[in-house]
Amino acid sequence: MTPPHLSGKYRAESQMYIGVSTKMYMGYGASLSWLRNLRHEVDSRPGLAAGRVVPFVIPTFPVLPAAGEIIAGTPLVLGAQNAGWADGPWTGEVAPSMLAELGVGLVELGHAERRRHFAEDDDMVARKVAAAVAAGIRPLLCVGEPEYSTPAAAAQFVYEQVAAAVEGSWQDAKSMIIAYEPVWAIGAPEPADATYISNVLHALRGLLARHGLAELPIIYGGSAKPGLLPELKHVSGLFLGRFAHDAANFGAVLDEALALQQG
Repeated sequence: MTPPHLSGKYRAESQMYIGVSTKMYMGYGASLSWLRNLRHEVDSRPGLAAGRVVPFVIPTFPVLPAAGEIIAGTPLVLGAQNAGWADGPWTGEVAPSMLAELGVGLVELGHAERRRHFAEDDDMVARKVAAAVAAGIRPLLCVGEPEYSTPAAAAQFVYEQVAAAVEGSWQDAKSMIIAYEPVWAIGAPEPADATYISNVLHALRGLLARHGLAELPIIYGGSAKPGLLPELKHVSGLFLGRFAHDAANFGAVLDEALALQQG
């Protein structure tokens, strides 16, 4: 039997999170122009002031100070694409404490590209998660199975990634947003099938319920775009990539989230 808190679509009274990362697709000037357009999309939707839909934006490191100025006074939460695990002699890294000074509210950790191309393993991700929490920054933990699987197997794989990131201490998980991004769907022409995503999230919430975390925010990423959100169950929003590099698409997904929260 489906637990009552997992029945139907996961909308209840919970917040929805709609965010976008630029990765390294934009230069400095282009990033600022895009951020101004993104602000326009947010300013054009006064319904966001209610706080039931939380928009966030994650530009590259050099853009963060200017981005903070551009989005000041809006509901947009500023995020960072990565962080180091401590202050100190770590050439080229960025400390979570400095990000906090810049007004960063969340930080993306554990992305599949960081794991694959920069050799980040579970231990490093766990250290970064702990450092972010200590700095008062919310971890946006990226998880996802490397290959297409059954929903149950995918959920188990993702659950183990979450457990590793908090090193079995589930207290830190309470401050997280989980970004479920099947590795095989990142950069694909289309997102994963809506039924598959929904079934994975349903199974994952069942596993997290063991720790009282069934209603942890879990958003979907991986070629996400307008039209997907209304088709999903048990989801807390979307993590957009290149499709939202057109700010109008970001606005379209905000409209979908607002409509769902009012439904």
